[in-house]
Amino acid sequence: MNKLMNAIQDQYPDDFAWCYGCGRLNQGGHHFRTGVDGDHTVTFYTPKPEHTALPGFVYGGLIASLIDCHGTGSAAIALHQKNGGEVGDGQEPPRFVTASLNVDFMKPTPHGVALKAVGTVQEIHPKKFKVETEVFAEGELCARGEVTAVVMPKTFLSK
Repeated sequence: MNKLMNAIQDQYPDDFAWCYGCGRLNQGGHHFRTGVDGDHTVTFYTPKPEHTALPGFVYGGLIASLIDCHGTGSAAIALHQKNGGEVGDGQEPPRFVTASLNVDFMKPTPHGVALKAVGTVQEIHPKKFKVETEVFAEGELCARGEVTAVVMPKTFLSK
């Protein structure tokens, strides 16, 4: 499966790189990485053996987590690009949090194969983006989701 050279999560500062889904510093996390592919965003991920729902199938919670982190990463890419940045430019991108998450499972997701999440971003407010994501396994659509992501409030910065 294709690997991303540059991912928006690689540009998050260390204080914000701990997310269980996409944080590069969370040793036990998934390490989802979101990049750009033409007019869409993309994340590739191969589920681990412990991500099993039933033998041969991926746990739906992992799929929801993938859609969630792909959505917030995609929103960060969209606003970073709107501000003149690019993925991989070394500049700190904006951070987003999830305001809502909706997931529809189209068919059981087979285990043992790489997954590809493809996102389409729509700005709905200067600080709010809607990201529609489709998750594929071996070219088959397995899940579809929508994330409404908002710029992370400054109150999240206080400790």
